[in-house]
Amino acid sequence: MTTALPRLTRLTFHGPLSEGRATAMVRRLAANHPRTVLDIGCGWAELLLRVLDAVPDATGTGVDLNGEDLARARRNAEERGLGRRVEFAEESAVGTRRGPADLVLCLGATQALSEAEPPTAEALRALRRLVTDEGRVLLGEGFWQRPPTDAELSGMWPGAAQDDHYDLGTLLDLAVGAGFRPEWTETASPREWEEFESGYQADLEVWLARNPDHPLAPETRARLDRHRAQWMSYRGVLGIAYLTLVPDTR
Repeated sequence: MTTALPRLTRLTFHGPLSEGRATAMVRRLAANHPRTVLDIGCGWAELLLRVLDAVPDATGTGVDLNGEDLARARRNAEERGLGRRVEFAEESAVGTRRGPADLVLCLGATQALSEAEPPTAEALRALRRLVTDEGRVLLGEGFWQRPPTDAELSGMWPGAAQDDHYDLGTLLDLAVGAGFRPEWTETASPREWEEFESGYQADLEVWLARNPDHPLAPETRARLDRHRAQWMSYRGVLGIAYLTLVPDTR
């Protein structure tokens, strides 16, 4: 029998996003009265569902490759009475024809729109194609808070490099160059990062502490220790920007 390890039950959002910030985002996005919402790399689609709850006549589509996360999204939608207003597709978003939508969400998922390295510029052009002229895009994207040192890069994800991300100013310039104006610019706080990274590991850390002799314990311990070391390398260096973007129709 396969052992099902606990996975991400402590996280509300799959990213450094607090309740307060999410509430303000939903309020701001709902004020534009979107009728259609498209969530790229939706995961379990928490923010999408909150937007649909705030805009009763809106319908939504979530696209992701992770079937487990999509199953969680469907359960949450049914539990909240939103099942008939949202659909979820387990598919790639590269070249997707599911737009244009009045609101496009893309939180930490530009890699879902482009195979370029880094994907940011090409993904922004795709987002412009996927949103209506009167709509909005909410982009969550990594940026360097300061240039990482070689030692820091060596401790991050495999193959981490200086050109994996831009600084915040360059990220905003890329958005403008892709056909947007930035309506709102905000960045995740250290507290949001700590809550996310702790919640990301917490289920498995508790499981490991209680099951140190389980056959899966060595592999799980190595994975947890590796991720924690990576976090310590990008902590205070890698940021997440949340940009609310308005299509420039000139």
